[in-house]
Amino acid sequence: QVQLKESGGGLVQAGGSLRLSCVASGRPLGNASWGWFRQAPGKEREFVASISWSGGTIFLTASVKGRFTISRDDAKDTVYLQMNSLKSEDTAVYYCAARDGVASEDASAYDYWAQGTQVTVSS
Repeated sequence: QVQLKESGGGLVQAGGSLRLSCVASGRPLGNASWGWFRQAPGKEREFVASISWSGGTIFLTASVKGRFTISRDDAKDTVYLQMNSLKSEDTAVYYCAARDGVASEDASAYDYWAQGTQVTVSS
């Protein structure tokens, strides 16, 4: 059974940076695609970023382009979300997810999920 564990969330001032990490255990996920999603209070979970199994295909939602970067380290079974120039509207619980297949913006396509980590951006 695959388990995902996140770290790196917290409280940051607007304009600051955070890096979220998500590490997999249970079995290697070298051929998996990864995604990051977030859910703000009172809102539905939304897609943030994804990276293909090869790392060659990356998608970012429009609101984070130029500010967020997704990357992966297969040797560590870890995916990262580097968040720069954070805004108050980035405040949410962030979730990483993985799937054995192509990357997707659809949360229902993912097989494995982490527990979520809170990111709070103060203005």
